Amino acid sequence: MITGATFKFLKELTVNNDRNWFDNHKDLHNAAKENVLEYVAEIIAGLSQIDTLISDKLEPKNCVMRIYRDVRFSKDKTPYKTNFGVGISPFGKKFNGPGYYLHISPEASFIAGGCWFPEAGHLKLIRQEIDYNAADLKKVIENTEFKNYFGDLDSEHILKTVPKGYSADHPQISQLKLKSFTVSHQITDQDLQNKNAVKKVVEGFEIMHPFIVFLRNALS
Repeated sequence: MITGATFKFLKELTVNNDRNWFDNHKDLHNAAKENVLEYVAEIIAGLSQIDTLISDKLEPKNCVMRIYRDVRFSKDKTPYKTNFGVGISPFGKKFNGPGYYLHISPEASFIAGGCWFPEAGHLKLIRQEIDYNAADLKKVIENTEFKNYFGDLDSEHILKTVPKGYSADHPQISQLKLKSFTVSHQITDQDLQNKNAVKKVVEGFEIMHPFIVFLRNALS
């Protein structure tokens, strides 16, 4: 589980996001990161029982993202993220394709997964899979458990126009216009702090798994 101390560190970092404070409280960061690594190890163990491409030997350190922000092209120059991000795929966090994601942030945690802004070649293949095998995707996203948990595909990032090669009256046009193919589900701080914290996330990833398989098939 994620400890209260980890959430406390993130809350304090939010209001003290500067290098001096961080350097003087690095022990708090290190303890919080160790807590996250231990938690992720348990999630990997559980997920590996569901998704055969996720090895139980996958190192948690290869899944937990750095807390340091890349501010080179950002107007926001605060140096640190105020969350822990966890990317899980057969290759850990460094993957170019479908994967699982856990976002740990006070009062703003969530699980997510899919393909986030796929490169042009992958985007074309995913749209082609939706076009050719719409019934397969429909079976996944209209499954009652999936729909109750995730609702629908995330739609924050969508084309204003029709993608090249498709007509505006295509039956799957709303999905074909997506620029990212992801789903997400909010979870509470309490969800991550109770004795079932690992089970809670793994169950969400299990519901997501058929969607990940659909995307993998598109890119295979």
